Amino acid sequence: MANGSILVADDDAAIRTVLNQALSRAGYEVRTAGNAATLWRWVTQGEGDLIITDVVMPDENAFDLLPRIKKFRPELPIIVMSAQNTFMTAIRASERGAYEYLPKPFDLKEVLAIVGRALTEPKAQAEKLAANDEVENIPLVGRSSAMQDIYRVLARLMQTDLTVMISGESGTGKELVARALHDYGKRRTGPFVAINMAAIPRDLIESELFGHEKGAFTGAQARSTGRFEQAEGGTLFLDEIGDMPMEAQTRLLRVLQQGEYTTVGGRTPIKTNVRIVAATNKDLKILIQQGLFREDLFFRLNVVPIRLPPLRERAEDVPDLVRHFFALAEREGLPQKQIDAAALDRMKRYRWPGNVRELENLIRRLAALYPQDVITANIVETELAEPSVISGEEERGGLPDEIGPAVERFLSNYFGQYGEALPPPGLYHRILREIEQPLLGAALAATRGNQIRAAELLGLNRNTLRKKIRDLDLRVIRNAR
Repeated sequence: MANGSILVADDDAAIRTVLNQALSRAGYEVRTAGNAATLWRWVTQGEGDLIITDVVMPDENAFDLLPRIKKFRPELPIIVMSAQNTFMTAIRASERGAYEYLPKPFDLKEVLAIVGRALTEPKAQAEKLAANDEVENIPLVGRSSAMQDIYRVLARLMQTDLTVMISGESGTGKELVARALHDYGKRRTGPFVAINMAAIPRDLIESELFGHEKGAFTGAQARSTGRFEQAEGGTLFLDEIGDMPMEAQTRLLRVLQQGEYTTVGGRTPIKTNVRIVAATNKDLKILIQQGLFREDLFFRLNVVPIRLPPLRERAEDVPDLVRHFFALAEREGLPQKQIDAAALDRMKRYRWPGNVRELENLIRRLAALYPQDVITANIVETELAEPSVISGEEERGGLPDEIGPAVERFLSNYFGQYGEALPPPGLYHRILREIEQPLLGAALAATRGNQIRAAELLGLNRNTLRKKIRDLDLRVIRNAR
């Protein structure tokens, strides 16, 4: 007996064949169609336990067909496929009642897993959002596999109030994701309130979050509302949550546990109804080990973790982002620009230590400062070249830039030397050796050649340090202080 009956609709015969073969081998009964009309006829005849359909069909868009199917057979799970791998495709699939969204090209193992899950654990019907066919300001751009995973998670979260923790380097778009969760979720009619923990003096964070009463502290001449009260019925975005002081963490945990808070200087509990979305560019688990972040608060906030990849991990999205930012610049009154393929290739090879924010700033600069209609690779190379200016701090013998950005710049230039080719194999160990040698040398110099103290300073076992000294052929000179 078949595991279930599946209706496949796609105008691409090759995709129909591949899905038919894979699903049939897995024990499913499969019927395939090349248009929406045939699929609709089968649905009205009561056929099929599950539908897999492409969005773009020759006779009708699947997003127009889905509401009719869900109205006629609300229990029928529908998996939507699309080559238009954008954020809004995933959102519209969720809005129309799709069980799952699959970007093309897809992995057949993933298809089989989703089909099995859909047939054995039917998804409860969520409240549908109002349809909106024309969305001008799409908040997220990119069609890479990394972004597709994020789109799918966001689509599942839209009809929930689950607390979300967004992690990622600076400039990756954490607030954009938080706004997307709000603007396309069920709290979209409520306020979106953002607060950056790193931008507020530590002794004022509790007052900013919860408000204060008149006379609560010196300078509190009137009652002030806090961000929780301002976000009532909507979403509160807690940016850079890793910079929140311990006292405020304790009060925030109490709010999440009890659903109420008191103002600074107040005594009457105030009920709260907000969705919490937090973000950080730090590793909170390390902060927990250092005693700087409460572990119980972390678990309360980290209900649904979302990691935003740095731009260097999704370089294939650079062309879409470049076109998007040029279009935004043009709408703001800057000259229209085109960019040639070589310039895009150079941008894709760049490491982008500042991520999407750095790319956006570059595009605005290119649109504003260069008279050429077409931006070439030479122009991009000039903009991405490292300035040779030495900061006043370095001239005085102070600390240079942090090591991370410095390594990023080195690697960007290093890869750029090889153009379309790649450097020789063994890059990982070459880079580690180049960093390790001056690090160990500096530690040994600081401890006057005392290997026991140097090992303690570095956090290494003494035997490990001795082996590294031999392997790196380091010269150790012992001096008395």
